[in-house]
Amino acid sequence: MSNGEQPAVIVERDHRTEIGAFLLGALVGAGIALLFAPGSGEETQARLRTQARRLRELTGERVRGLREDLGARVDSAKGVLGQGRQLAAEAREELEDKLARSKAAYRAGLDAAREEFEAEAQEHG
Repeated sequence: MSNGEQPAVIVERDHRTEIGAFLLGALVGAGIALLFAPGSGEETQARLRTQARRLRELTGERVRGLREDLGARVDSAKGVLGQGRQLAAEAREELEDKLARSKAAYRAGLDAAREEFEAEAQEHG
């Protein structure tokens, strides 16, 4: 790197990896807490139960948040899909209308040419 450029770090978010990392960190933290717990076995068990309850609540909140986010994204995608279908139907109707008008104009042109041809044939024949 030259001219004082700094390296760039790009962080991409993936909610599944966030939850996995969160849960792994919570488990490692609980294991370390067990190893270094200064209290008695009963006190440690009580603290572990409290921490497990907090972890369950936090995980539940995160999962609910992700479900709501996913639900909103699905609803948005359904809305876009519905709009796309509506636009496609309107475009098809317009195309069918133009095709019908083109066919009618083509037939009218053929009929006019036929009448002109027959009129000239009667004049010369």
